[in-house]
Amino acid sequence: MNDHIVRSYDQELTELSDKVSQMGGLAEEQLGRALDALQRLDMDLAEAIVVADAKVDMLERNIEELAVLTIAKRQPMAQDLREIMVSIRIASDLERIGDLAKNIAKRTTALKEDRPLRIISGLGRMGRQALQQLKDVLDAYAEGDAEKATGVWRGDEAVDAMFNSLFRELLTYMMEDPRTIGPCTHLLFAAKNIERIGDHATNIAENIYYLVHGEQLDEDRPKSDVTSETAIDYTVANNS
Repeated sequence: MNDHIVRSYDQELTELSDKVSQMGGLAEEQLGRALDALQRLDMDLAEAIVVADAKVDMLERNIEELAVLTIAKRQPMAQDLREIMVSIRIASDLERIGDLAKNIAKRTTALKEDRPLRIISGLGRMGRQALQQLKDVLDAYAEGDAEKATGVWRGDEAVDAMFNSLFRELLTYMMEDPRTIGPCTHLLFAAKNIERIGDHATNIAENIYYLVHGEQLDEDRPKSDVTSETAIDYTVANNS
């Protein structure tokens, strides 16, 4: 009987981990498709991404329900409890990543015939960096690799640096040519969504570190987003 209980408990924890991995794969797919839709201004793909977000939300609910049921039945301690709590936290971050990918898709449909291709190219580079961060942190979760997770955690600065650069570039376009304000605004929101995806990947990395080591990272989170402090030089617009 005890062996049966232990096997059943292990199966529940494995199922929980598998569902998180499945949700991570779906969120990664959603992000990749959203970036493709934006790059090509593919409206059909963008609409499909918006519809598919419901699958990500459903998986989060399933993970929460399974986690609560497992806690109620097994009263886990130590490592097992950390594993369950981290599953809930990671699922929450993945759900937000899914929402942000959906928001990028919605910006794509808003752009329609406006095709600021040179700016979209820069946004694509930032998106690919965030997508790689997400892939790496999901691999770190699957492998229980705290060192790889820490690498993702430190790499968030690269996404922030790209966002800072793109933010200044978009402001310059808008000040020099008011006709670009509409599409550039949508691209600025899309860029912010990508930057936030990087933050959620960083959250996941911190939770993996906690899962493996049983303690929080004791370093200050690397953060290089300075857009809230960026001064806008209106003389550019006035002199154009």
